[in-house]
Amino acid sequence: MDNNVSKYITLILLHLFIGVCIFVVPFSSIIYASLIFIIGLIWVIKTKNKDNQILIVCAYIVGSEVLLRMTHGSPLYEFSKYSVMIFSILGMFYSGFSKNAIPYWIFILFMIPGVIIATETLNFTTDLRKAIAFNISGPFCLAFSSFYCYTRKITFNQINTILLAVGLPIITTTTYLILFTPDLKEAIIGTSSNLQTSGGFGPNQVATVLGLGMFVFFSRLLLASKSMTMTVINIVILFNISYRGLLTFSRGGMITGFIMIIVFLLILYRSTKDKGKVKLNYLIVFFTIALIATWFYTSSQTGGMIEKRYANEDALGRKKESLLTGRENISYNEIDSFFENPIFGIGVGKGSENRFETSGQIELSHNEITRVLAEHGSIGIIALLILFFTPIVLYLDNKQNIYLFCFLIFWLLTINHAAMRIAAPSFIYSLSLLKIKIDETPIIHRKQTI
Repeated sequence: MDNNVSKYITLILLHLFIGVCIFVVPFSSIIYASLIFIIGLIWVIKTKNKDNQILIVCAYIVGSEVLLRMTHGSPLYEFSKYSVMIFSILGMFYSGFSKNAIPYWIFILFMIPGVIIATETLNFTTDLRKAIAFNISGPFCLAFSSFYCYTRKITFNQINTILLAVGLPIITTTTYLILFTPDLKEAIIGTSSNLQTSGGFGPNQVATVLGLGMFVFFSRLLLASKSMTMTVINIVILFNISYRGLLTFSRGGMITGFIMIIVFLLILYRSTKDKGKVKLNYLIVFFTIALIATWFYTSSQTGGMIEKRYANEDALGRKKESLLTGRENISYNEIDSFFENPIFGIGVGKGSENRFETSGQIELSHNEITRVLAEHGSIGIIALLILFFTPIVLYLDNKQNIYLFCFLIFWLLTINHAAMRIAAPSFIYSLSLLKIKIDETPIIHRKQTI
């Protein structure tokens, strides 16, 4: 067996084993979280970040975040975001950062007025530190990882390794979900997002990382499956992640992953020569058949409930009144808050506080765009526009980063349905700023990467 294939299988089996261990011995999740940080820290210090080890460590942290949250392994709820920030700062210490990353300095400066206003507008009974940190940790995580990644040069093999580092702990997550939900007939009784099939944790966040994992292993199927063994392994992983993602009954993350795949195929098709397009055509046909098979298998296992979920129907087939399960009301509330305070907004965390005072329920925003609109005002929208357009401008001189638009789309779609609750949209966004060097080898015939 080829050495690369052997190493890959070993990595897969190791992460399957970790998933089993965490399910059987829940305390091992805390050990797992500690080892990720400690081993990552030792590795970076020992190598002095010579080959951008920071990005691999941060990618692994991002991929494991939801698993650690659902299994109570994180010492802090925002452990992953803080870890990404710490490692990004460490990476800048060893490898520096671009002096041209001015857009992200402006972005941070534009976030500060909302924090200052929050110190005045939040109630005395509110924990000021927690309220601000909960809402601002995502944007700050994005800024620090962007400082590190801004026009940093890496190879195509390195970006595939970074993506694999994201994907490996998602295999562990999938393993845990399989063990957590052995009987689907008892777990699936309706068409709402399902806690039982999501490891007892938020289906929205679980589906987000599974959708990301779906994209990661689809990209490996196309670009890092040189042998038949590798192809089969990646197909099996892709099927299982997609299947478990559908079973969460949370649509946002899975639709995002699917759109990323479609965009990726379009980019590959455009940038591949005629000979490569023939192979790509076969892969597209195969992917379409596999996708349809996965959907029908999921439908059979859920008694047709998954079809009703994506058709926005209840278990009896009746159309639901709300397409976004009531989240649009939160967005409307935030838009109203913006019109009342259009310049600097109402302050970080004040939106959820206002809704609690009105309804008596804690209603957190799922849409980062409307949250920023309400809590940061017009300067917050300018900050988001900076984030959106900067990678696009960089693309003019960075067309070899074939993942760029996929990363940008993941960030944009994820913050629309899951805000920035997890580190994934922040870190994945920053990868769109990397300057990637591709070999002369045709895109569909690249060297094996692990």
